[in-house]
Amino acid sequence: MALFADLVAVTKAPGGYVAEIDPTWSVGRKVHGGALLAVVASAARAAYRDGDGADPQAEPVVVSAQYLGAPDPGTTSLRTSVAKRGRTTSVVNVEAVQGERTYVQAAVTLARRDAGDGLYAEPTPLDALPPEPPSDALAWDPEHPAAKVFKVGRVAEVHYDVASLPVSRGETGAAETRGWVRLREEPLSALFALLATDISLPVVANLGRVGWAPTLTLTASVPREPAPGWLRFRASAAAVGERFFEEDHVLVDEAGRTVATSRQLAMVPVAVPTTDKKE
Repeated sequence: MALFADLVAVTKAPGGYVAEIDPTWSVGRKVHGGALLAVVASAARAAYRDGDGADPQAEPVVVSAQYLGAPDPGTTSLRTSVAKRGRTTSVVNVEAVQGERTYVQAAVTLARRDAGDGLYAEPTPLDALPPEPPSDALAWDPEHPAAKVFKVGRVAEVHYDVASLPVSRGETGAAETRGWVRLREEPLSALFALLATDISLPVVANLGRVGWAPTLTLTASVPREPAPGWLRFRASAAAVGERFFEEDHVLVDEAGRTVATSRQLAMVPVAVPTTDKKE
């Protein structure tokens, strides 16, 4: 089975680094957007540390990426350049390239992550979810035919709060999903939390718009390491247009701390609504 540690194990190469992306980290035939985010962050960290005066405790805390295309699994070149080395924050630019085409260009900010309880935290809808998925949660079955599309579910356990997934009942409802995620064979890490900021099926599926929702831009922050266990996630869209929607992810660990957030601009799937029934 593919491992997350292998996904983010970049190798030094001329002009940057190389990653070998297993087909498991894909949706359909193309690499999962969150997996690309984790790979880019790993390359940025390696480039930053491969220099004088690097802070060994500095880690990727923000990744702002533009998706110029959808790469295939396999060998991916990661061209890196250190834009800033600072006392508090540093910035590395990364391009993910296959052949002669750039598929992702990103700016990665590195700094020391937060620790402790923090100064303030607003309540979130995730506070109502238990730290672990209950027995009635809708588990993503790696043997289900749909797993041939969402292959990431073979490596990551994903459970949905069934109340937030009316599409699973042939109904429509709010553009929101909630659930739990963790790796099947490996401990959680902040890099995996970056991947998980794109873990939910597109929330427009609950509006009956099921299909590929290409990500155009995605900015994710991971200001702290997650506690061991499950991550609770909420994905939502405040508004959905005819062509575009902005989807937000929030991830909370078992200690109740927000460990990662993201916002992406994506395209609404061009598909016929699956049902006219209302929740």
